[in-house]
Amino acid sequence: MIEDVRRLLDNYIAWLRDKTVLRQIDQTWVEITTPHIDRHNDYLQFYARKQNGGFLLTDDGYIIEDLISSGCTLDSPKRQLLLKMTLRGFGVEMVEHRLEIKASEQNFSQRKHNLIQAMLAVNDLFFLASPTIASLFYEDVVTWLDSTDIRYVPNVKCTGKSGYEHHFDFVIPKSKKLPERFLQTISQPSRDQAQAIAFKWIDTKDSRAPESRAYALLNDQENTIPSGVVDALRSYDMEPILWSQRDAIKDDLAA
Repeated sequence: MIEDVRRLLDNYIAWLRDKTVLRQIDQTWVEITTPHIDRHNDYLQFYARKQNGGFLLTDDGYIIEDLISSGCTLDSPKRQLLLKMTLRGFGVEMVEHRLEIKASEQNFSQRKHNLIQAMLAVNDLFFLASPTIASLFYEDVVTWLDSTDIRYVPNVKCTGKSGYEHHFDFVIPKSKKLPERFLQTISQPSRDQAQAIAFKWIDTKDSRAPESRAYALLNDQENTIPSGVVDALRSYDMEPILWSQRDAIKDDLAA
């Protein structure tokens, strides 16, 4: 099993390296195109330049401006708080509409990883399939957890075997009956999202108790879940749960 996990990690890191494309924009900026896919099925891009002996990495406002242009307003106090809390978990700042993070030569790889994860998380967290939807999926999950007396720690950061830090939406502490449980929400399920989340779990699980479990809660309120998403998560030892079937895991999470 260890060799299987090591092979999967090596394959994922090789995929990231081989599918990342660099382009010099001018004498200052370098455009970095990643293999990660946004909700338009376009490759995520960000930009890097040298600054004060280190580097500045930014999405140049793409994620926030794309959400706003799609009718997803972020001006309510609750959404502003959720946005800031999400970015803080990755060490990313918002300057005007730009998501930014500073890096040194020593931590460039980790900071790049954090910015990409923040871009994916904010896009997934706030994108509304219809402007008439009143609440965000993450908010729905928090409300459900609270109403069912499921205790949890939100926005937990864990360091994986690769050395990368990974953000999980919720961790439910170990009890007398059940081990530690990780819970990740996916509001816009796609195979790319599933693979990214599965990677951070297999990278993290070896540093946790052997019996720890992971669940992925998939939003099927406004989405048809692609068949490959469920299979991909299960193949990496995560339990996919449709939001419409969330009561199936209520007892496991509350115990």
